[in-house]
Amino acid sequence: MQPTTVKTLSGRVLRLPTDAEDARIRAGIDADPDTHAVSDAEFAQMRRPGRPVGSGSKTQITLRLDTAVVEKFKASGPGWQTRINEVLRAHA
Repeated sequence: MQPTTVKTLSGRVLRLPTDAEDARIRAGIDADPDTHAVSDAEFAQMRRPGRPVGSGSKTQITLRLDTAVVEKFKASGPGWQTRINEVLRAHA
């Protein structure tokens, strides 16, 4: 007998479908021409998207800057945080 609920790492409790509900879900998937049930091999190839691995040479911090300073860097386009880092590195 399968459990009726499962607790996630974040503490949420999810109710699992009964065998009858699961059969109806699978029948709906099989009847839909635009989708298919994912095989175990396909599922194994999937990976959860996440943040790219950092370089390890930076430390994440919280820093409060003047709004005008941040707006000036943001106005110069993407990469503004890197440019702030470069200015701070040059000053250090």
